[in-house]
Amino acid sequence: MSRQNTHLSYGAVAKSFHWLTALLILTAFPLGYFAHETAHHIQSPEFDGAQSTIDRAILLFSLHKTIGVAVFFTALLRILWALTQEKPGLLHPDRKLESWAAETAHWVLYGSMVIVPLSGWIHHAAAAGFAPIWWPFGQNLPLVPKSDFISELFATIHYFAMVLLALTLIAHVAGALKHHVIDKDSTLLRMLPGQRALPEPPAQHHSALPMVTAILVWICVLGGSSGLFLSTQGAPVAASGGTASAAESGWIVDSGTLGIEIVQMGSAVSGSFADWSANINFDAPAAPGPAGDVEVTIAIPSLTLGSVTGQAMGADYFDAETFPTAVFAADIMKLEDDSYEARGTLTIRDQTVPTTLPFTLQIDGDIASMSGRTTVSRMDFNVGAGTKDEATLAFDVDITVDLQATRQR
Repeated sequence: MSRQNTHLSYGAVAKSFHWLTALLILTAFPLGYFAHETAHHIQSPEFDGAQSTIDRAILLFSLHKTIGVAVFFTALLRILWALTQEKPGLLHPDRKLESWAAETAHWVLYGSMVIVPLSGWIHHAAAAGFAPIWWPFGQNLPLVPKSDFISELFATIHYFAMVLLALTLIAHVAGALKHHVIDKDSTLLRMLPGQRALPEPPAQHHSALPMVTAILVWICVLGGSSGLFLSTQGAPVAASGGTASAAESGWIVDSGTLGIEIVQMGSAVSGSFADWSANINFDAPAAPGPAGDVEVTIAIPSLTLGSVTGQAMGADYFDAETFPTAVFAADIMKLEDDSYEARGTLTIRDQTVPTTLPFTLQIDGDIASMSGRTTVSRMDFNVGAGTKDEATLAFDVDITVDLQATRQR
């Protein structure tokens, strides 16, 4: 069997690319489905925190992503090869509608083989917190920043492109079976392994209409999925502290960020709370000693934590439905080196743990700017208690706070 295509049949290289691509795609579909089903279970209230379930989700997602990248590069090679080859003629070019549909499906499939894995890859590269692709070239892509917005946008595109791929594959297979079973012609035989006598296709002219139709289909899918995603995005919520009560020596938080950083599968994942408030009483003492007190109330559901936000809200983690609020209450102490500590307790999931937050403070008139950082163990709060493998999710969680406040007169 010749490696090259002829006007009668596809060559060995084209056939190999065709069936390899089909095998990879048909493997990626069920892996993606079961990976998402497992992830939804992990986020559900019924999840018991079993490490084996988390490991299974990571395995399924990594397999799905790795095979998806393989589809992408296989598709590029297949398309490059096809551009150098003669295309076998249609056996029934006189059937105008059927010919247009068949060639349109081929063009849509070529687009799908690139757009579906590429959109998934961009979703992966933009996300913080993920099951890794199994290869030695890193997890990032050039020009793709870590961004929840970009990640979710391309996740939406990936989903709708995948639906189009599935529908087109069904139509493609149905068409091939129709030719083989009903028409009893050699259309399918031309792509099967081996060499056999094949009929001479009629003289024909290939129109650009199927390619144009496929491009219009993809414009609708890409534009529609992007528009749908953008329509669901509300105005961003500023990650700033709410107003503090105006007590004697009280301070009102004007702006600030309250963030956390976890380490999942060896990669740092940063997030922040969009809804929190601080009640601050503070007087800068001349000497080291007591300087006031603070109480910070945090709305747990306002946390965004990359691609694992949903999992973090689940029953085995923050359990945001049952425990929607966390509280840090502390006394403020000035230290010998003019730095400060907030010494008190942090309550998450009804677990109260002694916690100290070292911070620096700069005061300019009635404006104060502070920056602090501390580390706690999630296990002290029964957050992810079922995930005992630090290679999957580290115990330590870094907490950072930066704010600017105004003194109330």
